[in-house]
Amino acid sequence: MESGIPTYSGGLGVLAGDTLRAAADLGFPIVGVTLLYRNGYLRQNLNASGVQTERPEQWDPSEKLKNVGPLSSVTIEGRRVRIAAWCYRIRGVSGHEVPVVLLDTDLPDNAPQDRLLTDSLYGGDDVHRLCQEIVLGIGGYGVLRELGCASISTWHMNEGHSALLTLALLEDQLTGQAQTPVADADIEAVRKRCVFTTHTPVPAGHDQFSRDLADRLLGGDRARLLEAAGCYHNGSLNMTFLALRCSHYINGVAMRHGEISRGMFPGYPISAITNGVHAVSWTAAPFLALFDQHLAPWRRDNRYLRYAIGIPADEIRRAHRETKHAMIEALKSRTGVQLDERILTIGFARRAAVYKRPELLFSDIERLKWIAQHVGPLQILYSGKAHPRDQQGKETIQHIFAAAAALKGMIPVVYIENYDLQLGQMLTSGVDLWLNTPRPPEEASGTSGMKAALNGVPSLSVLDGWWIEGCIEGVTGWAVGAGGPADSGADASSLYGKLDSTILPMFYGKPDDYGKIMRFCIALNGGFFNTQRMLSQYISNAYCAECQGHWPTGIDNVTVGTGEASGAHANRPAA
Repeated sequence: MESGIPTYSGGLGVLAGDTLRAAADLGFPIVGVTLLYRNGYLRQNLNASGVQTERPEQWDPSEKLKNVGPLSSVTIEGRRVRIAAWCYRIRGVSGHEVPVVLLDTDLPDNAPQDRLLTDSLYGGDDVHRLCQEIVLGIGGYGVLRELGCASISTWHMNEGHSALLTLALLEDQLTGQAQTPVADADIEAVRKRCVFTTHTPVPAGHDQFSRDLADRLLGGDRARLLEAAGCYHNGSLNMTFLALRCSHYINGVAMRHGEISRGMFPGYPISAITNGVHAVSWTAAPFLALFDQHLAPWRRDNRYLRYAIGIPADEIRRAHRETKHAMIEALKSRTGVQLDERILTIGFARRAAVYKRPELLFSDIERLKWIAQHVGPLQILYSGKAHPRDQQGKETIQHIFAAAAALKGMIPVVYIENYDLQLGQMLTSGVDLWLNTPRPPEEASGTSGMKAALNGVPSLSVLDGWWIEGCIEGVTGWAVGAGGPADSGADASSLYGKLDSTILPMFYGKPDDYGKIMRFCIALNGGFFNTQRMLSQYISNAYCAECQGHWPTGIDNVTVGTGEASGAHANRPAA
């Protein structure tokens, strides 16, 4: 939602916020639900060798949110856990407001362990995690009912973290029935109301819990209901399979990811809606002014960004110079490092994880030095947090620090600690080239390159996720590798080849041509890979297909639910 509310860790949480902002812009009735996370995600500290330590990112909800008070409760392991709600409102360009409800169990009436359930993101063991998901799925449903949202027509679960929502819906479906056995018609009634989006092909993104643990925490009645509904998978409670079984519309987050997901979950009709980003939020001030001048309606209708093809390239280059200058000044204040505004600046910023291969650029230090000496100078910016328990991810940061030391005096490499929304916006808009090198096919979508494109920054990226759709070679950027299975050696060779034979010679020798590529980035990628387009596809294909791209006044609609960090169930504005 904003940097001052650190309830997110990465792309899924940021995407949820961008989706709700788009709904506010479009005047679409939706409400988000997430957990409060009083200690946020983490504040990252890096020492001189790149060793990460972390501490809580504490914040005071009363400074940002309205306290709605205790509203509902859930039963966990026989204990009653009371749930309070806080509300945050997102105001769109249309003046429409979208509420986000944050669930809080830190109440005096709750047991000490239950008060901590909304304390930290990714804290604790499987017991703690499943308890959190009970609060989110079942408790979130109860809170929305108390807020007057009983007539919600569509519930959208992002990842499986909120999948126990389907259990709450099934319980309501069975209320008042003379017999308790679950009929296919009961499951179908729930399925008609639910939409599920899977966001990752990485196994760690799909939560599952032992049946014994699920039975103990949920209680006998609910465990029997899950069993009767056929919701246990291979003897465990797999949250992804629960959501798959109970949703009428299922999708991946890029066309390629849809294909991968159909292979991972055969037998389910998995479609694809490619992610986007909230254009106004991720566009730097000089480009906001430029678009307002040339593309007046673009804020309420991002499709007008297509007409950026008519903006003179020199105006785009001028706006970028202003943006780059502001970034370099801000980084000097933050890190003490003075970068050169004339030098090609490469940016790489995202969660520090091994599959994202942040070290690929440093595969051949001597080759990189040769390029800088004989083709053109470089400077490189990195940022990103590693999960507290991801030792390999932490080691990748140390490897980048070691590469920076090996390149000292020849290629400046700066790793900026404590990556957040504000820093992300600054980097994606201020660098000259955006780098993304994931190990295919493990990048479900990726959105950082979309943010860069809005600011005229082309990508040099592996053909995975969204870039398969966004890459027009030599027009919107350049591809690393041939798009096949991961081959780090071949990918590194391709990366270096594009830098020394195409990108650097154009940047330094043909700046007008580079400016034209920047313009194509805005018009072709910025005009498509945004959350207004993405949400319109969800509305047409998943939420209310009969609306065919528009919706009647007063529709009771949608809940977007995420589970990772921030994010949500979504629907009709709460009372």
